[in-house]
Amino acid sequence: MVRLTMYKYFQVGKTSLKQEIAYPINFVMWRVRNIIQILLVLFLWDSLISDPRKVLFGYSRDMILTYIFGIMLVRAFVLSSKSMDVAGEVARGELSNYLIRPVNYFFYWLSRDFASKVLNLSFVFVEFSLLFLILRPDFFFQTNIFYIGFFIFSVFIGILIYTLFLFITSSVTFWMPEMGWGAHFLLNVVLVEFLSGVLFPLDILPQAIQKVINFLPLPYLVYFPLQIYLGKQSTYELVRGFVVEIFWLGALALFLNFIWKKGLKVYESQGR
Repeated sequence: MVRLTMYKYFQVGKTSLKQEIAYPINFVMWRVRNIIQILLVLFLWDSLISDPRKVLFGYSRDMILTYIFGIMLVRAFVLSSKSMDVAGEVARGELSNYLIRPVNYFFYWLSRDFASKVLNLSFVFVEFSLLFLILRPDFFFQTNIFYIGFFIFSVFIGILIYTLFLFITSSVTFWMPEMGWGAHFLLNVVLVEFLSGVLFPLDILPQAIQKVINFLPLPYLVYFPLQIYLGKQSTYELVRGFVVEIFWLGALALFLNFIWKKGLKVYESQGR
């Protein structure tokens, strides 16, 4: 039974992967946008820390350049998601097609997300290698196996948090179908870009702001995993970070379950 279920979602991911390859324009534009953004951030920090001996905001040149290149890898895993299309399916009434099928809608999109991440990651390795060979940046290689293990685990939790966040945002369309795009713009372009650490390391902000941000879920998408890889987290900060991260994973899962049930009642009452 378990094997049959896994095979079912494997086929969903396989089909989704074929669709992305068949219609590559959106995917290519996504990759170009990411490369341009990484280059802008890279050249900015490269100009600020041109001296290898200089330390700025607690970062040496090799650490900050590693952080920027690390954004490419973590972003490909965590922030490459097809789940933002859920809002459109709810708004158009296409959710009904899944409610009558023996499939878990969340795992269905998680399977599609995994296929998207595999494709993104394959291109990221090529882009990463080319940029590394062309720019020859100073780089910090983490050798502590425990930090590497915690880094991978944190990325996995970040994937689940971001997927839950997208589903919760998409739930707005149960009540306001026309607000799906606006809600995702606010989440992905404004909040995630700024508070996840994609644009800059969050620890360059004032301490008071950092304390507030560290209790939100978004820093655990990109910033926290990269801080672990760089070895900049003390034992206390590491434990606290995972506690907060797992708390948000559970809280968002419970909230999604609650709001989804409420949304389905509205969805059904409108007869879509």
